[in-house]
Amino acid sequence: MESIKIRSRVGADGILNLQVPLGVKDTTVEVVIIFYPVDSNQTTDDHGWPIGFFERTAGSIPDFPLDADEGFEIEADGVVATTARADTSHK
Repeated sequence: MESIKIRSRVGADGILNLQVPLGVKDTTVEVVIIFYPVDSNQTTDDHGWPIGFFERTAGSIPDFPLDADEGFEIEADGVVATTARADTSHK
C-alpha cells in the first residue's frame, strides 16, 4: 500500500477531478479518499511547511544556544559522559 498526499481544488460544480500518476499500468487498484477543507489563504512550501515558518520561529528560544550543565560532555557516539568528580569526602 502506498500513500500519496496532494492538494487539489473542488470545482464550482462540486466535483473533484484527480489525475494521479501511480507508476503502475493495466492493473486494478483500490483507492481510499479522505478529504478535509483547508484554509485557502494558507500556503505551504514544497515540504508542507507554512511559508515563513522557519523565519518566524528561528531564534525564538531566548537563551539559545542551550548550554549543557558543566561537567557533562556528549561523545561522538551520542553517549553523555560526566567529567565532574563526585565529592567523596565525608563532612
